[in-house]
Amino acid sequence: MERSGVKTIILASQSPRRARLLEQVRVRFEMLAAPSDDVEAEISARGLTPEQLAERLAEAKLDAAIALAPGNAVVLCADTIVVAPGGSILGKPADAGHAERMLRALSGAEHEVITAVALQDTDTGRRRVFHERTAVVFRTLDDGEIARYARSGHPLDKAGAYGIQGLAGAFVSEVRGCYSNVVGLPLARLAAALKQDFDFDITQNW
Repeated sequence: MERSGVKTIILASQSPRRARLLEQVRVRFEMLAAPSDDVEAEISARGLTPEQLAERLAEAKLDAAIALAPGNAVVLCADTIVVAPGGSILGKPADAGHAERMLRALSGAEHEVITAVALQDTDTGRRRVFHERTAVVFRTLDDGEIARYARSGHPLDKAGAYGIQGLAGAFVSEVRGCYSNVVGLPLARLAAALKQDFDFDITQNW
């Protein structure tokens, strides 16, 4: 914990990618396991836009985590969803075959990645929820590329069955918008929200 009175950031997530993004900009934080699987199972996408769904999921994770967090902290939760070219929402694939079907849907086309962020001060209860959208274009993939990537194990814990920061970076021909948003956290929007709403400057440790 920080001893100077500066609030601690609590990352309520099991995502190593989100942790690495915070480490990349030298944010000191603690991790808190979040019951994300239970939360996702309880929320229906029916009647919600993709943006509304992402924000609802991020807030539900925050609601589950806030009671477990210490004082003098800001809890950070996030949820990332992928919207296929036809508008369907792609979650995490169940197996390699499912991953292949998702990748075929993304091949040679543009899709959208939406990450919602939910923040709350554990002392004041102040809460901020927002989302960021990024357009991603895949080059056309052949069956061999899709099968090899699906069998690699990389897609199985990722929305849309790919991680842009890993092997699948070779599939991406264009990104329009925030790159880190596709990885799991929109760093520029997050930094602005922390500074404006929680008086937390991520550059303090630079």
